[in-house]
Amino acid sequence: MTTTEDGRDDGCLLYSGVLTDQQWQLIEPLLPVPRRGRPRIHSLRRVLDTIWYVLRTGCAWRLVPNDLVPWHAAYRCFRSWTRQGVWADIHDALRDQVRTAAGRNPAPTAAVLDSQTVQSSEGGEQIGWDQGKKTRGRKRHLLVDSNGLLLICYVHSAAVNDRTGAKLVLGWLDEQYPSIELIWLDGGYANTVDDHLIGWADQHLGVKLEVIKRSDDVKGFQVLPRRWVVERTLGWIGRCRRLARDFERLTAHAEAMVHIAMTGLMLRRLTGQETHYRNNNRRRATQPTSSIPE
Repeated sequence: MTTTEDGRDDGCLLYSGVLTDQQWQLIEPLLPVPRRGRPRIHSLRRVLDTIWYVLRTGCAWRLVPNDLVPWHAAYRCFRSWTRQGVWADIHDALRDQVRTAAGRNPAPTAAVLDSQTVQSSEGGEQIGWDQGKKTRGRKRHLLVDSNGLLLICYVHSAAVNDRTGAKLVLGWLDEQYPSIELIWLDGGYANTVDDHLIGWADQHLGVKLEVIKRSDDVKGFQVLPRRWVVERTLGWIGRCRRLARDFERLTAHAEAMVHIAMTGLMLRRLTGQETHYRNNNRRRATQPTSSIPE
């Protein structure tokens, strides 16, 4: 089997999701500087291809095809970079580039918050029962900007209610995003029974929380202003089969997988690579004619 100039086997180029040359040029400067010592056996580009293969297909690490990097080498890199916070750093740097390319300030002033309960198929830390969704697993709490780009991802037990989980997410605002002044969220975070989260955010963080409520008169699906942005982000990451459920034993690994998924999405945007969906024609036919402002 022949190899390309970057050391990748020709066979690995057949897999969907491998890094293109343009994407590699964007992400390579953001990778950690290799330490002195024994030279690498496998190139970092091949290692990233393998990690994205696991993310996109949802396969177990030990079932990685033979023409990619051995699973233990890819997993060792994934685990090490997760512990060092490398995935989050790469993601944040690319997000700033995407916001700048869209004519926006890299520092966001508004955001949207929501959670997603996912079933866990493994043991591990912080596994709980969500009484509302009747699901055993974890919750992904996502804070995204007005374009749907990820700002904060916090994974915790599904037994933690939304208001308590929101405090875990918002507690990072002063350190990471002090420029945020307004956050939209749904009625599960603040209602007539318990609305202390709004006062807590205003008093301790200086952030206004605006609840977007669903009309009781409308039955079935309803597109709600602002809230649909974070729902779309959940749909984006859901196209990675590894994120269809929670397969990770550590919450840090679960958060890293979300960062890697959004990193791949932003790389495709920055390089002008269009994402094709199998039912794209049907999506266009059912799309409403009036656009919803962001």
